Amino acid sequence: MGTLNSYHRTKTIWHHGTPCTNTHQIGALLLIVATLFITRLFDHLPSALENSNQCSIFNQDRSSRKLSRFKGGYLSWPERGFGSHLSLKIYVYDENEIEGLKPLMYGKEGNVDVDICYLGQWGTQVKIHRLLLNSRFRTRKKEEADFFFVPAYVKCVHMLEGLTEEEINQTYVEVLSQMPYFRRSGGRDHLFVFPSGNGAHFFTSWKTFLNRSIFLTPEGDRTDNKNSSSFNTWKDIIIPGNVDDEMTKNGAALVEPLPLSNRKYLANYLGHAQGLKGRLQLIELAKQYPDKLEAPNLKHDPPDKLFKMEYFEHLRNAKFCLIPRGLSSWTLRFYESFFVECVPVIISDQIELPFQNVIDYTRITIKWPATRIGPQLLEYLESIPDEVTKGMIARGRQVKCLWTYAPESEPCSAMHGILWELQRKVRVFHQSAEKFWLHNGTIVNRNLVEFHNWKPPMPLP
Repeated sequence: MGTLNSYHRTKTIWHHGTPCTNTHQIGALLLIVATLFITRLFDHLPSALENSNQCSIFNQDRSSRKLSRFKGGYLSWPERGFGSHLSLKIYVYDENEIEGLKPLMYGKEGNVDVDICYLGQWGTQVKIHRLLLNSRFRTRKKEEADFFFVPAYVKCVHMLEGLTEEEINQTYVEVLSQMPYFRRSGGRDHLFVFPSGNGAHFFTSWKTFLNRSIFLTPEGDRTDNKNSSSFNTWKDIIIPGNVDDEMTKNGAALVEPLPLSNRKYLANYLGHAQGLKGRLQLIELAKQYPDKLEAPNLKHDPPDKLFKMEYFEHLRNAKFCLIPRGLSSWTLRFYESFFVECVPVIISDQIELPFQNVIDYTRITIKWPATRIGPQLLEYLESIPDEVTKGMIARGRQVKCLWTYAPESEPCSAMHGILWELQRKVRVFHQSAEKFWLHNGTIVNRNLVEFHNWKPPMPLP
């Protein structure tokens, strides 16, 4: 009856209003036309005000070219790609809060040196954790968090023999069983960093327990020897690999780029063959064209090993850096090439690249079929005019800040990109098979126990 009465009251309001005349109708039409005109005007105003040398590698909405200034920085993000306002709350689990987190960070004996874990291409597992601890988007109140970050350095811990793969699996299960908020959302709002080509496979039961969680990983494909990829383009985020700090720091880098005219080679490949077809093909191609392609058969030990400074000095000595697939689809060399201003030539068909919703990679890289490694590749690269190459290098120079894991005080960094990607995944509500709710919004489990009374260990799916 209440609904019917409301309906009749609404109708009565309209009938008792001032009669609608032709004059009213014409006035209404004029108001609509004026509103549309003003809206269009303001839609185009931001583009008109943008600096003429706007960074064009950031993919813009091609229909309206609407841009929003990146708050606190010099880059302009497209509204369609990232938006205009960053507002996140991320809870970071403390290592003493959950039993089992410490072994995942320092090994079962607690003797893994985290400073070692911080270095190398997998250092993102430590860097992202440390940056979030000091982030202005960190919250210490779980009830207001958009996301929950679970710190773990399992790649490093496993390499340094702090935990076996079986122990990693058991410890992860133990950790998850103590997290009521993980249970509440089914893990959909929990973040895990998996920094290597193995992806989430170090946690062998990830398909059972983490299949809804968000992975931060540089690896988009691991189908070669794991028979499945842990990366899901709809929920996970591709992150840049960890380039050595001495190359990314402000000021003088360890090795500076050479002028294009001073570079000895057309192209190079500087990596370990690892018995992989594409890499072996490049090494053989270099033997046929030694004046054009540098691709030594590098080893992990001297004399066929390049140490850090030697490596970057060689890397900068070509116009194009060839990036073939390794044991997995991604390789750190892709990111390193930007810091010596060498145009990356991707020869990895399944590769996934970071921040694709705002970066047009056709403007700064080349992707070549892995099935067509041979003289034709060198002929093609040789046909590219130097002016075109310089243009690609200049655009790459603008984007390389997004490969740097720097504090939020920096106007552009990998963390800024990751935070924007996370914001696109914020949900007001998280559905879960083990989450139920009542008429007053109270969250309960299937035994009708209210959420604040959920006690670990909790059953996992």
